[in-house]
Order: sequence, then C-alpha cells, then structure tokens
Amino acid sequence: MSDLPVKDLTLPGPTLADFEDARARVSQVVHVTPMETSSFLSEYLGSPVYLKCENLQRTGSYKIRGAYNRLSRLDADEKRNGVVAASAGNHAQGVALAARELGIKATIFMPLGVALPKLQATRDYGADVVLSGHSVEEALRAASEFSETTGAVFIPPFDHPDVIAGQGTLGLEILEQVPDVETIIVSIGGGGLASGVASAVTQVRAQTGGVIRVIGVQAANSAPYALSMKLGELTSVVSTPTIADGIAVSKPGVLNFEIVRRVVDEVVTVQDDDTARAILVLLERAKQVVEPAGAVGVAAVLTDQVRALGKTVIILSGGNIDPLMMERVISRGLAASDRYLHFRVMLPDRPGQLSRVSEIISEVNANVVEVLHTRHGRGLQISEVELELSVETRGPDHAEQVLDRLREAGFTPVIADS
Repeated sequence: MSDLPVKDLTLPGPTLADFEDARARVSQVVHVTPMETSSFLSEYLGSPVYLKCENLQRTGSYKIRGAYNRLSRLDADEKRNGVVAASAGNHAQGVALAARELGIKATIFMPLGVALPKLQATRDYGADVVLSGHSVEEALRAASEFSETTGAVFIPPFDHPDVIAGQGTLGLEILEQVPDVETIIVSIGGGGLASGVASAVTQVRAQTGGVIRVIGVQAANSAPYALSMKLGELTSVVSTPTIADGIAVSKPGVLNFEIVRRVVDEVVTVQDDDTARAILVLLERAKQVVEPAGAVGVAAVLTDQVRALGKTVIILSGGNIDPLMMERVISRGLAASDRYLHFRVMLPDRPGQLSRVSEIISEVNANVVEVLHTRHGRGLQISEVELELSVETRGPDHAEQVLDRLREAGFTPVIADS
C-alpha cells in the first residue's frame, strides 16, 4: 500500500450508502464488465496494469449506470411526464436504454452533425430523436426549452447526485475485481465518472485505513479541469476540436468539481496524436475497440505522465467509435507511432525514377501504400517532378532506414505534414 496522505472525507454529493444503493438498482440492467490484464502496459509502466473494459458495457459505455440510477429514482408523476436529454452520443444512448427498461418516454436532442451510428443506436433504443443545432450546447438549450414547455424531466449528463452515484458503481466493481488497487486512471469530461469513481473508492478504502491515488485525464484541446485544479476554482475554457469529443466540455460540473478537487490527486492532459496512438495500442495489444475519450488514460501512460505506483487500473470508459473515425484514427496512430511515413522527394523528369524509388523502398522491406506523382507542384523546375509517398514501416528505426537508403541513392526526401 502507498504512503499517500489521507484524503478529505468531508465530501459533497453521494455517500457510500448512496453508491451502494445505486449499485443495487443498476445491477438490474448493467453488466459487470471484464477486468483484463495488460502485459504490454505493465512492462511500460513498471507496475501491474489492468484495463476495466467499460467499452463492453451495454450501450458501449459507462453512461447507462448514471442514466438508469437517475431515471429509476423519478416519482410516478415525473415518469408520466417523460424525460429529455441532449447529447452527441453516449449519454443519449444511456438515457434511451434506461428509459426503455423503465417504460418511460424519452426525447433526445442531438446536434445536426451527430455520427450516424450514434443517432441510429439512440433511435433503436426507443427514444424520439430531435436533431437541433450544430453543437451539443445548442442541443442542450433546445432540450431545456422542451423541458420547460412539456414538463419532461431534464436528465443532465454529469452534474447531478443520482448520476454521480450511478457512475460511481464502477468504482465499487473495481475494488471487488482488484481489491489491492493503488492507482486508478480515469478520463474526465464534465466529471460525472471521475467524481463518482473517486468518491466511491475513497470512501470504501477509508474504512480500512488505506488510500487510492486517482489520476484524471483530459484532452489538451478541452481541459477545464486541468486549469480549474491549478487555479483552485471552477473555471471555463474555450474548447477547440478534439477527436475525444466524448469528454470535450468547456466547464466542469459544479458538484463534480467540488468532489474532484478533494479526491482526485492530479489531472493531466494528452494530445490527439497520443490518443490515436493509444487506440492503436489497445487494438493491437489488448484486442479492445475503444473510442478516443475512453483511450486517454492509456495515452497518459504512453506519454509518461503517470509514474508507477503499485497496481494500476485504467478505465476504458467507452467503445462507441464511428467506423469512419476509426479509419482516420488508425492512420493518425500509425503516423504518431512512426509506422506511417509520409514524405516528398523531387525527381528528374526522366524514365525510371519512380521505379528506382520504389525499388529502394522494397529493398528495405517497407511497403508503399499511396503515391502521388505530379509535374505541377509549386517551386518545381520544368525538368522536375514531385513524388509524394505514404509508406508503412515497422517503427522509428525502420523509417529512418528508409530515408537513409534514399539519401545514399542521391535523393533528398522531405518529411511531409500528415
């Protein structure tokens, strides 16, 4: 057990009894998801690493936990009025399935550009889907107006005690599956999962006199918790686009932040390229399909932002990734791992030059996957052509070997932007 200081247990929000009650309720619909070991990540971190595979949960993410707990606590009149929510993905599916299981009418507002698989899944769970606005914020405003005019109960994605209690049931499962866990790494968007898991495990472990370190991870392009923790107060940021759209928020939840700042030890951020590389590692090494928001914890390990400290559980919070996004992410991950080499080279405009370049690449056992050959690029002399290639390699050393062999043959390859 670590020698971390005892955490402040004067916590707002759900008590341990609330988490245990929520566990009894959500157990009617959720799976106890697998806890898998990872030899690759264990060797990399220098401590045993376990993957809590919530990407295999019903609806493809942990969100069903909080949604079901909140809906199951509505009174009879509230259930008759129905519920409304706004989301671009996982929260929408969680609310839709929870409502179907409880016999409650659900209306979900989703932005116009929502990914088709997420839209169709939400409809398939029985919800009425209304496409409104070009962002989740616009969809949230429309859902709020719908609630005011119809009496439907608005189900927030993270900032509510019942939602936090439901998400925290995941922490209770972790303690049952890895009783001597010392570090939990969890993604943070609005903070429902992080606040629930951190509060639940802290309160349980306090009964035995132990402490669990909890590390939160945000996308660098949308990291209000990282700034809020640094400043010691709830702070908004201007979010910019990120592949981890499931955790892209501009402001922490109010109750969530009050819990997180007491029991989450640190919040780190990761870049999109690192997240893409983590998704690729999970595919190849763990055979797990994980969405970007669910892979940021692995990205934090791979970028050495988490030091080894005993048994470590990384929560894979969701697996709802659009196939088209998966294609782009894999390409990005290959590039970030130096396994997808993209470069340009100028050639004399005479026969045999393209063949010679291809022959050199073949000799070093690399694989050309894409070629662009043009006479019309800017800066080209009338006697030159530009060759742009994408080449699969085995990693950084192999990529450098390809470039070196081309240089030895008299060519001047220039790395191109991905």
